[in-house]
Amino acid sequence: MTVVEAGPTGALRIAPSILAADFGALADAVAQIDGETDWLHVDVMDGHFVPNVSIGPPVVKSLRRYSGRFFDCHLMMSEPGRYLEAFKQSGADGCTVHVEVGGTASLIAQARDLGLRVGLAANPDTPFEVVAPFLGDIDLLLLMTVFPGFGGQSFIAEVMDKVRIARTEIDRHGLALDVEVDGGIDETTAPVAVAAGANVLVAGSAIFARTDPLGAARALRRAALTGRG
Repeated sequence: MTVVEAGPTGALRIAPSILAADFGALADAVAQIDGETDWLHVDVMDGHFVPNVSIGPPVVKSLRRYSGRFFDCHLMMSEPGRYLEAFKQSGADGCTVHVEVGGTASLIAQARDLGLRVGLAANPDTPFEVVAPFLGDIDLLLLMTVFPGFGGQSFIAEVMDKVRIARTEIDRHGLALDVEVDGGIDETTAPVAVAAGANVLVAGSAIFARTDPLGAARALRRAALTGRG
């Protein structure tokens, strides 16, 4: 399976979250929306950092055989450093860790040494100042627009202030850095997030819960593009 690269930084990307897909037919679900998928978002929950459990490296390895898309793995884990190598070996292309777990500089260095594209995530109530020192060391900043742990939550509009600040700082310093948003992203909120400065949109229920997931992904992209004016 030939894997698609991440692509140019700053390009608009739709990243369907498999958390909302039918796990009993995951390969088919992913194949169905492939034509409108830039990245595939893989939500990993440990039941400790967040109050839910999802999947791990074995599922990533199995899915890798059926998809050549860039695997954007979001590690909602208290100890992500213990698993970064396993995700890399399973076929992950990028791994995002949460700034709230601590040891951020070390985790970034570990992911970089493994050849992973490096992401850093922040919860809705985590100030921008907490992630700001690491902007020059990462490839992606994920600003959660819901509190992580469960799909189908409502978009927290107040996070857009943080997205705007992040985009301003990234552009001011000339950094090659993607800004990703995750949570409550649909045809209504996607253009709002893009207008604020996000360029990677994670959407689960807005795609996989629809009767026509491919059409839903296409509509989401059209809506997102309106945010670019």
